[in-house]
Amino acid sequence: MSSSNEPPQYLSEHFKGSQPQEHSTKWNELWEKSLTPWDRGGPSPALYDLLKENPNGLISLPDDNSKKRALVPGCGRGHDVLLLSSFGYDVYGLDVSSTALEAAKENAAKAPIEELYPTQGVKRGSVTWLAQDFFAQDWEGVDTRFDVIFDYTFFCALPPAMRPSWASRMRSLLVPGGRLICLEFPTEKSSSEPGPPWAAPPEEYLGYLSNPGAIPRKDEHGGVLAGKVETPMPGSLKRLVHIKPKRTHPGGTKDGRVQDYISVWTQADELASSLA
Repeated sequence: MSSSNEPPQYLSEHFKGSQPQEHSTKWNELWEKSLTPWDRGGPSPALYDLLKENPNGLISLPDDNSKKRALVPGCGRGHDVLLLSSFGYDVYGLDVSSTALEAAKENAAKAPIEELYPTQGVKRGSVTWLAQDFFAQDWEGVDTRFDVIFDYTFFCALPPAMRPSWASRMRSLLVPGGRLICLEFPTEKSSSEPGPPWAAPPEEYLGYLSNPGAIPRKDEHGGVLAGKVETPMPGSLKRLVHIKPKRTHPGGTKDGRVQDYISVWTQADELASSLA
C-alpha cells in the first residue's frame, strides 16, 4: 500500500544525479513531505509466514529462557518492527529519518487500540527506535549485534555502489549463528532501469553476501552476472533458504503471481563449525 499518489518514477527522479552521501537527506525530504510511496501500510505477510512456520527450526525464536534481539534497518513506519516484537523479539527499528521514526511511534501507539500485531510468542518483546546511520560503526548506547536482521526495501533503496558496504555491515551485525532474512524486491526489474528501487534479483544478494565487501562481476549496467558468483571467501554468508513466499505485499506481485523471494542467511564459518 502506498501513502502517496506519486507515479512510480517519482522516486528515481527525486534521486537523479545525487551522490550516495546525499541520499540520507533526500529520503528525509520525502518523509517531511509525506511522500512515502514505498510504505506498504502493514507488516510483511511473507515474514509472518516464515516465523510462524519456521521450517526445520531455521529461525531461533525467543522463549522464556532465551531473549533474542532483532534489527529492521530502514524501518520507516515500523510495521515489521512491531511484527517481530509480537513474536517476542526485542526489536530495534532503525531509520536515518527522525520524521519516519515519529510516524513509527504513532503507528506503535495505535496498534494496541486497533488490536494489531497480536502476541505470537510467549510474550511481546520491547521496541527501540534508532535515528542512526546504518553504516556507522557504533550506535551510541546500543549493542550492535543481533540474532535476526530483516531487510525489506532497504537493500534496493541503496545505490548499487553501496552494496559491498551493505553486505559487510550485515555480516558484522549478526551474532554467531544469527540469521539475516531478506525479502528480495524488486526481483524482475532490469539493472538498466534507474532507482530507487534499484534492481534486486536473487543474484544480487548472492553476489554481495557470498563475499561481503567485495565487488562481484557485473554486466554493462552494473548488475551482478547470474551464475558468475566468485568462490565464497572466509567471513562470507551462506544462503540457507531461498523460496518464493506463498504471500507477500501486492507490490511484490504481478497479475496474481508472486515475484518476491525470501532468503535466509548465516555466517558460513559458524555453520561449518556447528556441523563439524
